[in-house]
Amino acid sequence: MRAPASGAKVKRARYPDVVAIKKGHTAVFEVKSRSREGTVYVDKEQVEKLLSFAERAGGKAYIAIKIAGREWLFVPVNRLEDSGRSYRVSREAINEGMTIEQLEVDLGLVETLDKYVGKKQGNSGNLGESSLNS
Repeated sequence: MRAPASGAKVKRARYPDVVAIKKGHTAVFEVKSRSREGTVYVDKEQVEKLLSFAERAGGKAYIAIKIAGREWLFVPVNRLEDSGRSYRVSREAINEGMTIEQLEVDLGLVETLDKYVGKKQGNSGNLGESSLNS
């Protein structure tokens, strides 16, 4: 869902740019786009409203960044750096941003095999040589 006030200069609106709900999991996004790589700045008020909405909705907050020629990247708000009147998403945080697939894992929508690997490693986790030579 895209909030009707997103992108507008509406000061009283307390809505994120995008709210996504799937299988009972909620994610809220402030969306930024850039023509080239570099640091992204987000107004403190926008971040505060994003966090407030996420808390009320029981969800997680992210900055969704689209850089021309690259796939969407999602940066959790805890990666933002305070720069005075705004928050900064560093180039490093952007490059380490999550893909849509990683976002689904972060939200608990899908599981990775890592969850199951530890349970089976009681017997070394690998096929023994005896089972390969049988």
